[in-house]
Amino acid sequence: MTGHRSRAARCRPASLQANSLKWFAVSDIPREGLAGTPMPDGRLPDAAFRAPFGTHAMKLHRLPALLPLLASSLSVGSLLWAASAQAATEPADDAADAQSRCSDLKEVELPDVVIQRVKWVQRGGLAQDPNSAFTGASGQTLQAEEHCVVRGEIEPRTGADGRHYGTQFELRLPARWNHKFLFQGGGGTNGFVADALGRIPTRGSSAQPALLRGYAVVSMDGGHQGRDTLFGKDQQARLDLAYASTGKVVAATRQLIQAMYQSAPKRSYFMGCSNGGREAMMAAMRYPLQFDGVVAGNPGFRLSRAAIAQSWDNQQFLKAAPVNEQGERIFANALTQKDLDAVVAGVLERCDALDGLKDGLVNAWERCDFKPRMVEKDIGKEKVALLEAVFGGARTSKGEPLYASWPWDAGINSGNWRGWKLGDSQTATPNARNIVLGAMSLPHYFMTPYQAEFDTFKVNFDTILPLTLQTGALNDAVATDLTTFKARGGKMIIFEGVSDPVFSANDLRDWYRQLQHDTPGTQDFARLFMVPGMTHCGEGNALDDFDPLTALENWAEKGEAPASIIAQGRAFPGKTQPLCPYPQVATYRGEGDENSAESFSCQ
Repeated sequence: MTGHRSRAARCRPASLQANSLKWFAVSDIPREGLAGTPMPDGRLPDAAFRAPFGTHAMKLHRLPALLPLLASSLSVGSLLWAASAQAATEPADDAADAQSRCSDLKEVELPDVVIQRVKWVQRGGLAQDPNSAFTGASGQTLQAEEHCVVRGEIEPRTGADGRHYGTQFELRLPARWNHKFLFQGGGGTNGFVADALGRIPTRGSSAQPALLRGYAVVSMDGGHQGRDTLFGKDQQARLDLAYASTGKVVAATRQLIQAMYQSAPKRSYFMGCSNGGREAMMAAMRYPLQFDGVVAGNPGFRLSRAAIAQSWDNQQFLKAAPVNEQGERIFANALTQKDLDAVVAGVLERCDALDGLKDGLVNAWERCDFKPRMVEKDIGKEKVALLEAVFGGARTSKGEPLYASWPWDAGINSGNWRGWKLGDSQTATPNARNIVLGAMSLPHYFMTPYQAEFDTFKVNFDTILPLTLQTGALNDAVATDLTTFKARGGKMIIFEGVSDPVFSANDLRDWYRQLQHDTPGTQDFARLFMVPGMTHCGEGNALDDFDPLTALENWAEKGEAPASIIAQGRAFPGKTQPLCPYPQVATYRGEGDENSAESFSCQ
């Protein structure tokens, strides 16, 4: 092994200093090519990375415990930890040694994996992640300790459509590791690599991200680059986004962690919101042996049906939209802010006190029996009919449901709800996110075969469902047999905004009820927390600042099941309340400080 060590020493840049920021690169690829923004032809800038990796000898002078793992493939079997990892030595806390081990990662060879860049980051501030709007993470400025950043790509290939594909990932490895690993979920239809920081996936959260807690954190792009939905032309790209990329990234990441620390993680978790929440649920369903726990926020777990529901809503809003002087329908004005304010006022008048306190939060949301006709004098008969159609859920012409209904809640007059459902464009071109971000996912990804031409305003709801069943079977995280995940001690925390405009809280509730039926003892391993007033991955008229990761840690590692999670939020300054595991709701005790969580109990 002496020869290997000397060769590694010769390869190490002479310019490396203890206080420097330095890329150890296999090749000098522009960073923009690694962040999910491809070149115009869809490829990364350096064609050298498209060739199979393996022309350089792997350096093993620091990796004696890795040999059995590196000889394995990326099969499901290889995801299991080698017994030899238990005998590995503990990593030193010395930052210089960690920096040296970081630089050695550039020479690690793994099957079908291209290590693109390795970087050592000194202690200091981190720039805001531009992709946090998609992942649901807060944009708070972070001060990070020293850590290693690895960028790579798994299974680079040319797809059936001639475009470049591969699962790109970012792995961050702290100098002082807590022996835990977190897989950070994506958002939208992925196509980007978010900074692997492990932020709590609600925009209002002030809780400490996983990286700052000492976690090794990985993020990925789901197997394709770019935020368009054209990847749906490729069979493997559909599989990768649905679930396959998760297994590939876990396999590669665990081996890189072993190489860095000469030790395996003692705990492995998955956390995400939106599509990242769906990925978290899928991790428990498709990889029940790989994770000790997951946090699934506002999960798009039944995306194939939600995509149909978006087209349903789009058609209802367009029919009701007023016409401007040019004869154009203004989509955003189908419901005005005054209309939505009137609806919320009606909801609060009818349902706010059901939890024992009028405070602007409808904790007892399932008991809310508000009907739009109760505010007909404020909004008019036509808009009553519109709201009944939208909140009643997508249906066929025979009245057969295609998607769940939506609950009445106090967050539907918020900017985030409007942004998704209606937008604010005062032209004939709508800018609602359900159109801009969601409309093309239905024909390009969920429909089989791929549909190049599509109009969300002309979907036939009597014929659309069969076209979505193939991809839905791959993508939708609807499994209710989680017996293996439960038996090995896995824990699941799910949270959902009752005012989520993208995925119906009623749909998730119905799934959870079915889980309780099909996997007995559900409360022993999976708990659902509904957040009143919260929209998609935070915001709304809600207490959206809470810490599900700590709750998961305490449950998985200490056996402390979360009887509640304390929440606060900018919408209600100075107020705290418990989030309660479904079907319990936060209920005012009848005395005590109305703004203190201590004055509430879960009932």
